[in-house]
Amino acid sequence: MESSHRTPFHPPERSASLQSLIRHKLPELVELERLLAEFNSQITHRVLGNVTYQEHSLPIYAIDLGTHDANKPRLLICGGVHGVERIGTHVVLALCRVWFRRMQWEKSLLECFRQISVTFIPIVNPVGMLLGRRSNGNGVDLMRNAPIDAEDAPFMVSGQRISSWLPWYRGKNNEFELENKLIENEVQRLTQETPLLLSLDCHSGYGVSDRIWFPYAYRRRPMNDIAPVVALKLLWESSYPNHRYVFEPQSNNYLTHGDIWDYFYKKYGRNRALFLPLTLEMGSWNWVRKRPLQLLKFEGLFNPLVPHRQQRTLRRHLPLMDFLRHAVNSFENWVPNPDEKRSLTQMAHSLWYKDI
Repeated sequence: MESSHRTPFHPPERSASLQSLIRHKLPELVELERLLAEFNSQITHRVLGNVTYQEHSLPIYAIDLGTHDANKPRLLICGGVHGVERIGTHVVLALCRVWFRRMQWEKSLLECFRQISVTFIPIVNPVGMLLGRRSNGNGVDLMRNAPIDAEDAPFMVSGQRISSWLPWYRGKNNEFELENKLIENEVQRLTQETPLLLSLDCHSGYGVSDRIWFPYAYRRRPMNDIAPVVALKLLWESSYPNHRYVFEPQSNNYLTHGDIWDYFYKKYGRNRALFLPLTLEMGSWNWVRKRPLQLLKFEGLFNPLVPHRQQRTLRRHLPLMDFLRHAVNSFENWVPNPDEKRSLTQMAHSLWYKDI
């Protein structure tokens, strides 16, 4: 199912009708394939699998940078899990272009990539993005699809199995969608042997503030190893004291069934690797507040439609991405030892879990 190579990149052969459809409805795939062609000598790309829409087939690409040494720490960055939240993919593609360009001249960046590996999956849900909807081609919300049930979650928005015609459809019981299977294969691969896997999944659509979320989404009690998350938060805030992110568990806001990062953490967080899954939730209500006319378009609820706000968003998150790269590279300097874990766990309870 996987292919990997550094031969000259050529997009797969497609019919004229599919080419036209992609050009008008999925320009993000066009941009991604342009990046693969332009920087082919610097990167490794893989096709994790193909998803189908009607008679068409669309690839899910992964891009690899850095060392092939499995014993080195790793960073995974995803976007486009919800097809309507196109800005997540745009942020990932913008980051790719910036880092690929800097690799052509910046010695410190090249040295960093000798010590870590980075995997990008910019478009997890190409059919959903093609159709301009949250779910995948089967009508399943990929962030409600994992086999994990929430405690006392709100009706509908937390995920439902009534019908794929309704939003937040979880899919049939114990049926994992292909897109999620492919991401799981990557998480399983990346957590083998490495001392650290840090992941970031880029979304939009909640509130007026940008948020950095971490598990759990299915319960209000803390994750098993909360201390490294607190250590990362403190490192971020001391390094970038003027940031505008809210760093918190998703459960502080609402509970959901089937969160894939909850599931992956519970399944692979006990491997040799320290696995820290994060979600970037960009506050799209802020874009709507500044331009209420966006409400006239469904995509306007989740994406900045004004060009200068789009550009500002693409710039805004680059420091966070660079910070995560540095944090992965220097993980030995901030991952807590057993004595530090006790105090950091107490701090987590005072920050986020006072009522538990």
